[in-house]
Order: sequence, then C-alpha cells, then structure tokens
Amino acid sequence: MSLVSLKSCNFVAGFMKTNDMKESVITAAERILDSFLEANNHRKTPERYAILKAVYNISGHFSLEQLGEKLSEEYKFPVSRATLYNTLNLFMELRLVIRHRFQGRTMYEACYDNNSHCHQICTICGSVTELKAPLIVRAIDATHFKRFRKDGFTLYVYGVCSACQGKLARKKKITTKTSITNNEQR
Repeated sequence: MSLVSLKSCNFVAGFMKTNDMKESVITAAERILDSFLEANNHRKTPERYAILKAVYNISGHFSLEQLGEKLSEEYKFPVSRATLYNTLNLFMELRLVIRHRFQGRTMYEACYDNNSHCHQICTICGSVTELKAPLIVRAIDATHFKRFRKDGFTLYVYGVCSACQGKLARKKKITTKTSITNNEQR
C-alpha cells in the first residue's frame, strides 16, 4: 500500500472515529432527554429531538437565530422562536446546553462532552475564540471547593484580537502622520 493510500485510510479512520464519537454524544444527550421527559410526564415531541440534533451538529457557539436557520434550511424543520427558546431553556436545565453572554450577545453551545473551557473575547469586534489552557484546567481541577461540587467551568478572557490590534495600529499611524502634517503647515 502506498504512503498516500495509508494517509487516506488514516484520514478516513480518523473522520469515522470523530463521527462515531459525535454520534455517541448525540445518543447520550438523547437518553438524558428521554429520561427527563419520561420521569416528568412530558411529551417526546419531534421538535425537541430535531433541535437537540441540530445543536449537537453545530460546532462552537450559535445564536437562537442561527439555530432556527439551521433547522429550516438544513433539516427542513422550521420551528417558532418561542419553541427554540423554551427548548434551549430545558436543555440548559438538563446541562446539555450552556448559555454565554458575549459583549451583549447571547450565544449557546452544546456542553454534554465539554464542561470546562476558556474563551478569548475581543472587546472591539466581539470575536470569540475557544482557548486551550491545560494549566488553567489543571489548576481548577486541583482546587478543593468547600461544600460545593464543581461540574465544570467557563473562563472569559477579554482583550483585543490581532486583527483589531492591526487596525488600531494603522489608524494610529495615519492619525500621527496627519497630526505631524498639520503641525508643519502652521
């Protein structure tokens, strides 16, 4: 077998493994939802399961509007804004979804298999990036809390992204040149 074929096989195997992991997470989330609905005598509506599947097929953060668009366009399953909102509240109660407030925007994220992570948030453009911080994770894991059971954490680090830093530097450079030119003309 050639090296290219081996790499292709490894890629496909890795993709299938990732896909299988995603499916098992969705299946586990569906079991949690099933158990809750049965225990509380709630209806198992197709909307709840379609929303759950859509949520767990979105990578990263999403807004209520983005979720609604995904359901309408990709799943051909339009639901009302009220249904989305109420269902996401149920998922938050079950700890299947977490809500974030980034720079005045409400965003959601699937969290069944990702309870602890960090975000860096640009205070200028509002971009949000997940940040790998193993030292922080280990420090929080090693922290002993008094009379408190930690389930996970989210850390928000605010600052200015490199793209906005570049724009600010260019703007400052232009302002400085304009100021020098104006002073020379006086």
